[in-house]
Amino acid sequence: MTTALWTPSQDQIDASEISRLCQHFGLAPTFQALHQFSIEQPGAFWAGWLTHADIITNGSLSPSLISAPQMKDAEWFPDLQLNFAANCLAPHYTGSAFVELKENGDRRELSRDVLRGQVGALSHWLRTQGVGRGDVVAGFLPNGGDAVLAMLACAAVGAIWTSCSPDFGTSGVLDRFGQTRPKVLFCVDGYHYNGKTHDAWQKIQSVAASLPGLQAIVRVSYAGAPADLAASVVPAHGLEDLIAAPRAPEYTPVGFRDPLFILYSSGTTGAPKCIIHSAGGTLAQLTKEHRLHVGLQAGDRLFYYTTLGWMMWNWLVTGLASGATLMLFDGSPFYPGPAALVELADAERFSVFGTSAKYLAALEKAAVVPRDMAPFESLKAILSTGSPLAHESFEFVYRDWKSDVLLGSISGGTDIVSCFVLSDPTSPVYAGQIQRAGLGMDVRIVDEAGNELAPGAGKGELICATPFPSMPVGFWNDPDGSRYQAAYFDRFPGIWAHGDYAEQTVEGGYIIHGRSDATLNPGGVRIGTAEIYRQVERVESVIDCLAIGQRWEDDVRVVLFVVLRDGLTLDAALEKTLRTEIRTHTTPRHVPARIVQVPELPRTRSGKLVELAVRSVVHNEPVANTEALANPGALDYFKNLDALTN
Repeated sequence: MTTALWTPSQDQIDASEISRLCQHFGLAPTFQALHQFSIEQPGAFWAGWLTHADIITNGSLSPSLISAPQMKDAEWFPDLQLNFAANCLAPHYTGSAFVELKENGDRRELSRDVLRGQVGALSHWLRTQGVGRGDVVAGFLPNGGDAVLAMLACAAVGAIWTSCSPDFGTSGVLDRFGQTRPKVLFCVDGYHYNGKTHDAWQKIQSVAASLPGLQAIVRVSYAGAPADLAASVVPAHGLEDLIAAPRAPEYTPVGFRDPLFILYSSGTTGAPKCIIHSAGGTLAQLTKEHRLHVGLQAGDRLFYYTTLGWMMWNWLVTGLASGATLMLFDGSPFYPGPAALVELADAERFSVFGTSAKYLAALEKAAVVPRDMAPFESLKAILSTGSPLAHESFEFVYRDWKSDVLLGSISGGTDIVSCFVLSDPTSPVYAGQIQRAGLGMDVRIVDEAGNELAPGAGKGELICATPFPSMPVGFWNDPDGSRYQAAYFDRFPGIWAHGDYAEQTVEGGYIIHGRSDATLNPGGVRIGTAEIYRQVERVESVIDCLAIGQRWEDDVRVVLFVVLRDGLTLDAALEKTLRTEIRTHTTPRHVPARIVQVPELPRTRSGKLVELAVRSVVHNEPVANTEALANPGALDYFKNLDALTN
């Protein structure tokens, strides 16, 4: 067995929400017992969770689950109603709702009482505009308190919220909002990033002029940029005016399965898919993840570095429904220096620090040692997602940040607005492993024929074999459900699979090896890109890397692209070091046939590498929707590379 990097004390286990829920169900106080119960009796588990978690509902918890011949057609809690905003603003939670932090040092804190009054005023105005159940409200906003306010006001009236961040270009916004056609658009005058202020008002006028059915714009004053509301192409209002007279909020009850959020796929292989998530499924699933898998408690200060274009924003703001104070940051995580967010975590007493795997790797390469800066006494969990977290980053956290902390690598996605596999505060943490499958999630690893693989038996597709509440309602503009069916249920008929290449370990954890559609196949052997990245990132000279399979001589060869530290050039000695490192720690098949230096690698706006887009460019194939990329110009480095023609 592998040696654990961290093991919770018995006192921590006994005090956990997992142990209390086991007692609620009359189970042995172990995660394993609770997980087995949750997949064997899913209706009883989820009904029990809603009761145990004091979720505010109307109607009956029975029936909890109506099964159907097709997994996607299963129905949860058909006789139950609730309101997402009512649970986020529940009166039994007090204190601060959020702390808004900007990279320029500006800070704003708002109490739950004040937020309730503002939501009441803004939701009343939305009703006067005819916004109600089934209507779409959009946000083109940075990660700040006004975005939370607008989303909650939308949810209060039973409408559907959708959003993207203000760094999107006009085409990127229209690729998303143009499909969902919002009635009202909340937008910002500008935003801050990396020490600069960027205007957004003129861009939003171009967007508004191209959105059919848009009735009103609400301008949020954020960066102090001037804007002429009277000259707007669509009637525009200042947010400050709409919330000037606070009032008690009224909540429109909606069905458990009624739409709450529309999220968008990354869109790098075509137009973004518009994925509809339900009010009840989102609330049940995310409160479960927060309280059981992270250990979040009322009064905790919850941080995740995210924008409104990533599902982790929806994950973050749902922390209000567990009584947490949201720590909302807008700006570059490395401004004015690489330790900026670490310093904020100490100064603002973060309880949970959420980030990306790439950030933790960059922090280590920048020689930031958080434990030398502060004891981080309030910090009880560090979470990572976006890509697999390398062994070295696990060791970095426990060596250089804090030894007594839950390090939770988590994985799921926009498709389910939550996680399939994630953390467990009652179990040990092993380097390179995600601790557990989610409660209520019947996760398995199967081979290409759909046969289940035992723990330690090898790599395969991660699937979920039975229904769960946060399955999407469907896709927008997909009336017969055919696109939804094809996206998740065609690979293994009737079983959810969205393309993660993974394995289960003998310790009961999981390792994600990358996207199965980006898996490399030299000589017909499947290789996950994460296996290569882990070895390359050990090399001090390399700060970033990306691997693809290039079609070559009736086979596929592995090509590795590297970004090196400033001033370094890829030479024969460094190539040899990289190949030796990969061969030593993996297999000869993992060793790239070609290694190519590039200035930067293309990533989505949420920081994910876009291996498929690079593969398309290398093969002279079109790349759809480059607006989904944070740095689309980086694709130019992969065109007509001489190194790839021999």
